[in-house]
Amino acid sequence: MKRGRIEKLETFESLIRQRPIQILVIFGLLYIILVALEIPFLFKSRFNAVSNDFLTSHPRLESEEDFEKIKAPIRSLEEVSQNAAQRSHRQLNEHKIISGLIFNNDTFHLWGRDGSSDLYISAKNAWILGKKIWEELETLNLRTVPEKSEHKPESCPPSISLSGSEFLNRGLVMVLPCGMTLGSHITVVGKPQVGKLGADHQVVASQFVMELQGLKIVDGEDPPRILHYNPRLKGDWSRKPVVEQNTRYRMQWGSAQRCDGRKSRTDGETVDGLVKCEKWIQSDDSHAVESKTKWWSNRLRGRTRKVTVNWPYPFVEGKLFVLTLSAGMEGFHVNVDGRHVTSFPYRTGFTLEDATGLSLDGDIEVDALFATSLPLVHPSFGPQNHLDFSRRWRAPPLPGFDVELFIGVLSAGNHFAERMAVRKSWMQHNLIQSSRAVTRFFVAVHSRKEVNVELKKEAEFFGDIVVVPYLDNYDLVVLKTVSICEYGLRKVSAKYIMKCDDDTFIRVDAVINEARKVPADKSFYIGNINHFHKPLRHGKWAVTYKEWPEERYPPYANGPGYILSSDIAHYIVSEFENHKLRLFKMEDVSMGMWVKQFNSSKVVVYVHSLKFCQFGCIEGYYTAHYQSPKQLECLWDKLQMQTMPQCCNMR
Repeated sequence: MKRGRIEKLETFESLIRQRPIQILVIFGLLYIILVALEIPFLFKSRFNAVSNDFLTSHPRLESEEDFEKIKAPIRSLEEVSQNAAQRSHRQLNEHKIISGLIFNNDTFHLWGRDGSSDLYISAKNAWILGKKIWEELETLNLRTVPEKSEHKPESCPPSISLSGSEFLNRGLVMVLPCGMTLGSHITVVGKPQVGKLGADHQVVASQFVMELQGLKIVDGEDPPRILHYNPRLKGDWSRKPVVEQNTRYRMQWGSAQRCDGRKSRTDGETVDGLVKCEKWIQSDDSHAVESKTKWWSNRLRGRTRKVTVNWPYPFVEGKLFVLTLSAGMEGFHVNVDGRHVTSFPYRTGFTLEDATGLSLDGDIEVDALFATSLPLVHPSFGPQNHLDFSRRWRAPPLPGFDVELFIGVLSAGNHFAERMAVRKSWMQHNLIQSSRAVTRFFVAVHSRKEVNVELKKEAEFFGDIVVVPYLDNYDLVVLKTVSICEYGLRKVSAKYIMKCDDDTFIRVDAVINEARKVPADKSFYIGNINHFHKPLRHGKWAVTYKEWPEERYPPYANGPGYILSSDIAHYIVSEFENHKLRLFKMEDVSMGMWVKQFNSSKVVVYVHSLKFCQFGCIEGYYTAHYQSPKQLECLWDKLQMQTMPQCCNMR
């Protein structure tokens, strides 16, 4: 009996153990049936809705390139939570090319009381034209625009010759279609003329100017002078004949090299082994005859002595000369009538290919010109020769958090080489690549359609160009500066805002450190500050009393590089959009004027440092100006290799 009970219990326990398994099997079968028949109909609409919402905010990643576009830099959870709304807004506007600054018909109303009427009229016309040009470009399908052949560059003549009459008919300019290259020669056959007569019927000037010129960049800006060669037969302040050589880059003259008849020191800097200035006999050299007599006497006596031959000044009124300008490894060399006269080292910002024209002006009669050993193709006319369409040079996407520094870079539409050099140099700094600092180029609409077409392609690919919709003009650069302030505030909510030019090299970490030195609750204006500068009242760049009635400008930082606190930028944008901001044709002076106005309500800390270099580069620089594309990349390479920043001497 007892054994039977035990057997029943064992049978019951075995059934209990099997029951959960059976139940699970039954539920599994029911689940499979429901999933196969009912669940898709039940959840299909909800799943599609969720997936559509996800794909709208997170597009499908079809390539590594797409992944790079949405990849965000590392940031704290606190930053993410505080800036979620800003992040979604910025992502929606990430790829907009046109500046968000508000332009309308009321923006450029006339302010007759401050003498700015002409500037406002010019600005309004430039805005109307620029807006029209860009709108037409927006309607174009860029794929249908014929491309310039990249594999068949336009050929150029190896030599050019012009008679005096042909040169005169061409506006006293010899066009060099492909510029110059190493070994190129230009020969001028001419005759200096008697200079102008003064009131006392004395000749007050007898001089001429030979210039190698580049292409004009924007309307209102003179073409660059790659070499300015100025023989002054009657002399200058010294009243002795001289030859002055110089360059003019971005509307600024460099340091003049003056040859006055004294030979440069051979132990000093030479150019391709030649001295910069050869010696010639001055008109009052009384020892000239005596030295020749001594020379013959010494020769007859058999004395061994180094022979020195002195030549007269190479240019004489009414006497024909043959001048040859040649391009060496380190600089230009000028020979007159077969002898070396001067050499001039290559200056910052230029390459030989930029020398696309030779002009002659002044007291000279030109008989003929010859240019030989010219390059057969121009290596830089097409932007495709500068732009490196590689994903590695694309700008990082705008971050979803407030950045510390925004850098706005002023550029012209056809400055393809400059922008590419900036991308490959200081824009590779880890502060920019991690989006703790953000950089954008600010350009206006170019007068040439083909430049705008290439500019739009460049902007869409690299994602770092903001177009300010007005027709580019040198006097209206100030509009780009206001746009920089607007972008830095509304797009990236930057703590500090910096403005620079596309030929400026920036040490990003050094600039941020300078801004951090100012207490967080202070407004500041940092740069190479000019104090007590007076406006020019005469000459091409004259400022009338109507435009600027005061005798001095307010303190202002030189334009190549300065930093503002964000509250000053906010004031500038607000005043502009409320049509209260006064515009002035000098961009850096305008900023000084606006900061002074802001300073009347809140104290501004002015920080001056020569390390924000106005001309060229100095050791320990924060910014280096007038740097050519090659020098920008050289400075970056040196910065990676050296513990201390060093300049590049690429003449």
